Amino acid sequence: MTSSSWVRESVDMTIGDVEVSIDTLVVPGPDPVVFLHGFGSTKEDYADFVRFPGLAGRGFVAYDAPGFGRSRASDSSRITIDLLVDLAEALTSRLGLERFDLVGHSMGGLTGLLLAERAPDRVRSFVDIEGNVAPEDCFLSRQILTHDDDSADEFLRRFADRAFDADESSSALYASRVLSTVDPDVVRPVFESMVDLSDHGDLLSRMTGLSMPRTFMHGAQNAHLSYLPALAESGVAVVQIPHSGHWPMYANPVAMWEAIAAGTS
Repeated sequence: MTSSSWVRESVDMTIGDVEVSIDTLVVPGPDPVVFLHGFGSTKEDYADFVRFPGLAGRGFVAYDAPGFGRSRASDSSRITIDLLVDLAEALTSRLGLERFDLVGHSMGGLTGLLLAERAPDRVRSFVDIEGNVAPEDCFLSRQILTHDDDSADEFLRRFADRAFDADESSSALYASRVLSTVDPDVVRPVFESMVDLSDHGDLLSRMTGLSMPRTFMHGAQNAHLSYLPALAESGVAVVQIPHSGHWPMYANPVAMWEAIAAGTS
């Protein structure tokens, strides 16, 4: 698979009354897998899918959420998790994906959970990479409340500084990207909606109640998450990625790809 196999396209849509321009990365093929990136990440985090044994040759779709990477919105203050769910549903339909496997990380995992709940007839399987399912998952997003700042730019700068000094594996690498991949004006609406859903959205029950095959992937540093036993007891395949924290795509990508291959087979 070479770069010439990519179909790169900017898709203009209106979600509610918000106009968005979504930068997509698509490889046509059977059994498509759709990737939803996390806060501060971009679609390119998943591009090696097309080269990994057991996954190469399948359809691949990834895109930058509005306000991240190369995607834009007419009103950044309207970018919430609910809007991202609406976008994922509309964009996959626009791309002609009747059925697909779904992978989401962090913010994208939360988006994917709500999409899988909304459209179980379209989502064949769901791989959740440390997506929010409980209040304890808001170690990044709750900073909008605990470290509030009147300036969106200043909040994001200080957020990146805190991430750079954190103990989480790959946190410094993550921090080095945030300022160049995130529109500061999307931070508050995205983070506040993540916190609200994590605190009040009964996400664990919604995850355990999904009918399709499900995988929850977590880094070994986060083996303490209190809800892992409940997920396993409900039939979710709980997979621990060694030598990794919240960002296995940076810390241990081979193990991540192996888990994704198993979870979407």
